[in-house]
Amino acid sequence: MLLCGPSGSGKSLLAARSGLPVLRLDDFYKEGDDPTLPLVAGSSDIDWDHPDSWDADTAVAAITELCRTGRTDVPVYDLGLSARTGAETVDIGRTPLFIAEGIFAAEIVTRCRELGVLADALCLSRGPVKTFRRRFLRDLREGRKSVPFLLRRGWRLMRQERTIVARQTALGAYACDRDEALERLAAAGRCEGMRTAA
Repeated sequence: MLLCGPSGSGKSLLAARSGLPVLRLDDFYKEGDDPTLPLVAGSSDIDWDHPDSWDADTAVAAITELCRTGRTDVPVYDLGLSARTGAETVDIGRTPLFIAEGIFAAEIVTRCRELGVLADALCLSRGPVKTFRRRFLRDLREGRKSVPFLLRRGWRLMRQERTIVARQTALGAYACDRDEALERLAAAGRCEGMRTAA
């Protein structure tokens, strides 16, 4: 189950509330010294909201391995340091369904579908102002970046939110609010459970 949506839309909270195992796709960001990182147009800021700041190939490989074997090794990423600080093993055992959540999840919908590992793809949407406030307070609390950077990023993302949601739905994710997402997660879990039992 892929879960995407603008930064601050509540993906991590929803994933935790679902009770399903979770793969954090934010751990697949490139490191801050990677020369391929994109910049915000007209700025020297790294554009951490651009798909090129993320390692899609490694993320897809981890998802595929989890689906096939129930476990995989993943990086541990520190957003404040913009660096991988270690690695850990994600083990979902025989659970038939897990959530892979992150702002770039929609980028891999087609690949996951073609590989036969996609149950559903959801895009959370709460509205630009609510998302801005939630994202800023979270990022400030977690010390993800400097306050000026967070304000510049937050303002830019608030203005782009409708475009972000439109792009993610065009890539194959279904736009919904938290309650509908939980209903679809429950339905996908029942379907996967029936397939496993069969």
